[in-house]
Amino acid sequence: MWKPTVLLAAALAVPAQALHFFIDGAVQKCFFEELPKDTLVVGHYHAEVWSDATKSFISSPDTGVFITVEETFDNNHRIVAQRGNREGKFTFSAADSGQHRICVTPQNVPSGGWMGHGIHGSVKFTLDMAIGETSRIESTDKAHVQTLVEKVQDLNSRLQDVRREQIFQREREAEFRDQSESTNSRVVRWTLIQLAVLGVTCAWQLTHLRAFFVKQKLV
Repeated sequence: MWKPTVLLAAALAVPAQALHFFIDGAVQKCFFEELPKDTLVVGHYHAEVWSDATKSFISSPDTGVFITVEETFDNNHRIVAQRGNREGKFTFSAADSGQHRICVTPQNVPSGGWMGHGIHGSVKFTLDMAIGETSRIESTDKAHVQTLVEKVQDLNSRLQDVRREQIFQREREAEFRDQSESTNSRVVRWTLIQLAVLGVTCAWQLTHLRAFFVKQKLV
């Protein structure tokens, strides 16, 4: 059974503010967040276990975290069930407006794989929630966004090259069409001239033959 722990809503209202709480062993801790539809949520977390040797909280490679996110307004429909190491990130988008329950459970990570089981001792859990469009983006996310921006710029540059090539091809096509029309016009005009010359020649020959026949008194 999970034990709900309601965190301060004001703390989560500031995207750049991180908060932390303590968990005794493998006890599940949950808090609720009212989210509008299509709201993007990015959570960065870090779990540290208490060390009796150093009398402080330390990062242990054997520490893992199981994170779940459920829509309480939709019969506790689970939209996130993620196991991770002691430090990581989870992301989800609210499919509909309503209350969401976010739960974390510390677990041990044995060397053989992710067969999580109970963890002993106190765990300090640090959570940094980024909610909505005004959420801050950490350096790794900024690098990813910058990479996407560069790819988009490269695609836009290629698109401009394609457009310039299309304009050049249209201009060449228009020039070729004008040349073809001019050539066809000259061919038609030359054909008409040839027909006219041929007609005049035929008429002159007929006239000459008629005069010859008349002179020879053949007609």
